[in-house]
Amino acid sequence: MNNRIKYLADKLYERHTLDRSELYELLSERTEEAAEYLSRLAREVRESIYGRDVYLRGLIEFTNYCKNDCYYCGIRRSNRSCERYRLSEEQILECCKTGHELGFRTFVLQGGEDPYYTDERMCAIVREIKTRYPDCAVTLSVGERSRESYAKLREAGADRYLLRHETADPEHYAKIHPSELSCENRMRCLRDLKELGYQVGCGFMVGSPYQTLDNIVTDLEFIKEFKPHMVGIGPFIPHHATPFSDMPAGTLELTVYLLSIIRLLLPDVLLPATTALGTIHPRGRELGLLAGANVVMPNLSPTDVRKKYMLYDNKICTGDEAAECRRCLERRVESVGYRIVVSRGDWRGETRNITA
Repeated sequence: MNNRIKYLADKLYERHTLDRSELYELLSERTEEAAEYLSRLAREVRESIYGRDVYLRGLIEFTNYCKNDCYYCGIRRSNRSCERYRLSEEQILECCKTGHELGFRTFVLQGGEDPYYTDERMCAIVREIKTRYPDCAVTLSVGERSRESYAKLREAGADRYLLRHETADPEHYAKIHPSELSCENRMRCLRDLKELGYQVGCGFMVGSPYQTLDNIVTDLEFIKEFKPHMVGIGPFIPHHATPFSDMPAGTLELTVYLLSIIRLLLPDVLLPATTALGTIHPRGRELGLLAGANVVMPNLSPTDVRKKYMLYDNKICTGDEAAECRRCLERRVESVGYRIVVSRGDWRGETRNITA
């Protein structure tokens, strides 16, 4: 590793910021040695705040209907080969029951932008989960909605909201989304969520079609400025029934490198080692944890619908029972020196209220 890259890594570790040209240099001049050094620094920062704890998020993929037609997504509305489904409130609550018994204290309700799930229906589901499991956090990941909708869901008891910004560059955004979707509205949603008191997660695909290093630097600058509580990044993986089916996938190497950079930019961020990482490499999630991640998101969805929620090809764990997923992840986490804990796993920053 040359002295200049070590200097930049040390500066990032000490100051938690780099200017645009320095971030670009750190990305463009990366080596295996630099990645190992960055991951060591990232682990040190992560362990100083969260120790060796890894937080579980129980993922419930409750609908694969979506009104949108994003060019990269397997559940886009134009995919006629997608077998659609919706879980009932009873089915969602059964997933929560199973998860709670297995030690999950956060449930993530994730779905396409499905108009069937009105504010009334979603609020009723959130309220019932919070009533039955008051010791648990509810995270929503249901896309772009109005500020009024977000306010109602927050009032119903939703604690967190995941909304990947996908790319902070409007030109790049337009290349991977249809014209009815805009980068401007996505950012409006994120600002609204933060102002309404959610713990907010943003993020982007690594190696998405037409993405440049300049785009990634723009994403990192946005993340640093926005200061989300969570950042979800994972490699782009093509889906066979999308316009990007022949595009190359993102790499493990760059994704893991970026996890370390994000940990150093935002020391207290909640950072998942995603399923997509585990899909492109057998030890992808373990390598993510070693690069600074501290969250894993096993699937609590009923096994008969998991293969239908296929955002990208070859997704792992589609046939596993919830308990099997939990035990498997526990072994994987322990194999790299960390431990899964029974906890809501809230953000530990000092300047924002996380208990509201």
